[in-house]
Amino acid sequence: MSSDWPISRRDFLNGAALSIATGAALRPSSVVAGNHQLHSDYYPPALTGMRGSHDGSFETMHSLAWGGEAFSHPAPQTGPIYDLVIVGAGISGLAAAKFFRDRSAGGKKILLLDNHDDFGGHAKRNEFTVNGEKLITWGGSQTLESPSLYSDVAKKLLRDVGIKVDRFYDYFDQDFYGRRKLGIGTYFDKKTFGRSALTKNPFWPLRNESFSEDELSATLADMPISEATRTAFFDLYTKPKDYFASMSKASRIERAYQLSYHDFLKEYAGATDELLAVIRDSFQPLVSVGWDAASVYAAAEYGMPGTWLLKLHDTTDNEEGDPYIHHFPDGNASLARALVRDLIPDSLAGDGMESLVRGKLNYDALDRPENDIQIRLNSTAVHVTHAGDGGKFVDASYVTSGKLYRARARHVVMACYNGVIPYICPDVPAEQADALAHSVKSPFVIGNIALKNWRAFDAAGIRSVYTPGAHFFKYMALDFPVSIGDYKFAKSPDDPIVLNGWHAPTQPGLPMKEQLRAGRYKLLATSFVDFENDIIAQLNGMLSKYGFDAKRDIAGITTNRWSHGYAWEYGIAAGEDPSFNVDNGPHIAGRAQIGRISIANSDSHAYAYVNGAIDAADRAINEQLA
Repeated sequence: MSSDWPISRRDFLNGAALSIATGAALRPSSVVAGNHQLHSDYYPPALTGMRGSHDGSFETMHSLAWGGEAFSHPAPQTGPIYDLVIVGAGISGLAAAKFFRDRSAGGKKILLLDNHDDFGGHAKRNEFTVNGEKLITWGGSQTLESPSLYSDVAKKLLRDVGIKVDRFYDYFDQDFYGRRKLGIGTYFDKKTFGRSALTKNPFWPLRNESFSEDELSATLADMPISEATRTAFFDLYTKPKDYFASMSKASRIERAYQLSYHDFLKEYAGATDELLAVIRDSFQPLVSVGWDAASVYAAAEYGMPGTWLLKLHDTTDNEEGDPYIHHFPDGNASLARALVRDLIPDSLAGDGMESLVRGKLNYDALDRPENDIQIRLNSTAVHVTHAGDGGKFVDASYVTSGKLYRARARHVVMACYNGVIPYICPDVPAEQADALAHSVKSPFVIGNIALKNWRAFDAAGIRSVYTPGAHFFKYMALDFPVSIGDYKFAKSPDDPIVLNGWHAPTQPGLPMKEQLRAGRYKLLATSFVDFENDIIAQLNGMLSKYGFDAKRDIAGITTNRWSHGYAWEYGIAAGEDPSFNVDNGPHIAGRAQIGRISIANSDSHAYAYVNGAIDAADRAINEQLA
């Protein structure tokens, strides 16, 4: 990238967040003061560049899991004997702290450890300043999906921290893009397809308008694909069949679990190789891989063409959910902020939902020694074992700023990625470790591009786009139209806006778990500049004819890299046991209580949503209090 490129960047140096633009290092006070409290100018949401699993957040754990390094407990003990130590300060860890405090006698000492420089886990807040205006967006966990279906415990937690879900009907402008007639597009790039074309998108039925036969025919005619592929997709879309007509319900489900959607289209529907290639990555934001590795069962759940008459999902199987509107400007980072304010009131002023959005969190309040509850960032747990006479305590050792520390507690909750627990906790039995290994998280990247305006999108008539030939961001969309309090969403195409992108590092042709494992290595080998260059080329190629110029119109870029992203969910991967579900599967054995150690996080519920994380915390705390 040339030195005159106008996008401001912030990157990381030796694990400390360093603002290249200002030269101001945002670092823990322990670097200079020998304690864990953070500086008053420490503010991770404003950092751009490579975020998510940033440099400094994963190296220590990789030395354990990949390098075979072993850590013993240091003799000196940090702080008092805590009533509870929680490994992981994501939604599940923060909820566990609240449940333990609320269900215990007053004055309990709780310490949360997290390897990242910010709390919230995947509920990450990103901020940009464009022409003096602050833009707030999400970098991972984005929406409270169908809160009416949450457990009573999860519903109560939302109420307790001041989140009133009915208000989103006022906050979220559900017809914003509809009024402007902005739809979903498909972009075919010249390098991959021979010529550039921006068309309507018939590959995303859940998020798209219905196509009449004439509209579909016209859309397919605009695509740079062969006539055979156009015909194959037209027939698939307009002439639905029950391809499993001769099968019983049980046989249908068995077949749908075992067969990939790609193989189904090829074997049953006569899809061309070109059609398979075009449609393969169309649902990456929901399944994290291409349809070459995801099942027919998952395709039917999302309403993909060819599955409409397979009778795999009874209407009684799933309760009807809420509209997809329960979204803060920073996604579920506002829930994390609400939980932190509930635990440490000095961290954020105000109350209610509006102050969560605009308020600047005081990170220096998180780890004050006098607090009953402390959140210790930049701290990677490396050794957690029972200790004391008869194992009446648990010692949790962790690395921060290159030094090893030990905390002692009466109880521990592991609210981190469940797959690393056997590397940290030698008390885990071998069979339980095998069960934990079944769950493989989905790696992904949320890219956020701050635009000075969105005139080109308005001119092109699109709000989101699928790019089958993209190297990185197959899916991009203008941010959700949410206004809360005095934070207002872009009213006109002249206003600045955030463009959100989704990337899953797939390896087509491999089974899903192998793709996910290989994807982690690909992400770690991909630099921020790689993402930046690809974003610029993609947007210029797609929108230059509508007046877009990346050098002029992009104000900033943040890429949120999650090497260990979504929790493993049953029914997505082709070839999985159809008997596995949230109530029956290896995760049940994997989350078994180990004395004074319990296991939380959404992994332990095989459900990659906020309510899964909250319910896991509820179960873990109940185990320890029992």
